[in-house]
Amino acid sequence: MRTWGWGLGAAVLALGLAGCGDKEAAPAPAAVDPAFAAEQQQWRQQRYTELHAPDGWTSLVGLHWLEHKAHYIGSGPGSGIRLAVGPAKLGMVAHRGDILTFTPERGTALTVDGKPLTGPIRFQSDRDPAPTLIGFDDGKGQLSLIHRGERYALRVKHADAYSRTGFTGLNYWPGGPDWRISARFVPHPAGKTLPIVDITGLTTEMPNSGALEFERDGKTWRLEALGEPGRELFVIFGDRTSGHGSYPAGRYLDLPAPDASGKVVIDFNHAYNPPCAFTPFATCPLTPPENRLDLKVEAGEQAYHTPQGGV
Repeated sequence: MRTWGWGLGAAVLALGLAGCGDKEAAPAPAAVDPAFAAEQQQWRQQRYTELHAPDGWTSLVGLHWLEHKAHYIGSGPGSGIRLAVGPAKLGMVAHRGDILTFTPERGTALTVDGKPLTGPIRFQSDRDPAPTLIGFDDGKGQLSLIHRGERYALRVKHADAYSRTGFTGLNYWPGGPDWRISARFVPHPAGKTLPIVDITGLTTEMPNSGALEFERDGKTWRLEALGEPGRELFVIFGDRTSGHGSYPAGRYLDLPAPDASGKVVIDFNHAYNPPCAFTPFATCPLTPPENRLDLKVEAGEQAYHTPQGGV
């Protein structure tokens, strides 16, 4: 999908490789459906574009948890919350109960939702209908507010983050069409939830509308799916490649809603890494015990190796 040297062709070629004896010539690679190869290339290109965008997950440079008080923000040494990059003095966040406000530093060029910011504003979090987005450094930097459990944190992004400018692209397992598997959706009683722990240790009860059952290697496997009934599904899973070529904490799948017959196609070639694979400044949900498969899923993204150096 991307500009990587090995390209999709090598991955496609690997689908057809087989072992051979010492005196046997290697068999010709098995033919791969061109439509499948093109779809995979398109998906991988989109994934790369989203990760490498100026405000993508690789642009994170900070995550700062707030206490119930006023916080002065900036990259200068006198700041209570010191940013890795940006103006020496950015402004002040006041946290009183469930009300958070932001007051810009006088003389600092900032924007709010793309418009000049000149005075105090209510700071809306990602749980609000219209989250606030504060821009700095001519739009290269972004400051937003996240709400997790009972706590709030400032999330900081910058287009010049080394994790973005040094992004090395993604590697994939060989995968193949046989990892595109038809599953049966088994609905749960209305209102069922599943406790999901995130990387910060916070547990959240998430809607768990049903489970997905599928066949592989002569066995039946089951994955709990997150989401509201009749809506798209989200699956967090681990497998025998987790920590052995895949990201140790597991991978994610975005799946369509079940069709009228209760069928869902799971394309493990689209298994992708959580944001925490690329940055220490994300709050990723982790694999629930129910979704740890005793199966090698050699499809989808492999573990990412973070570049060293920079901010």
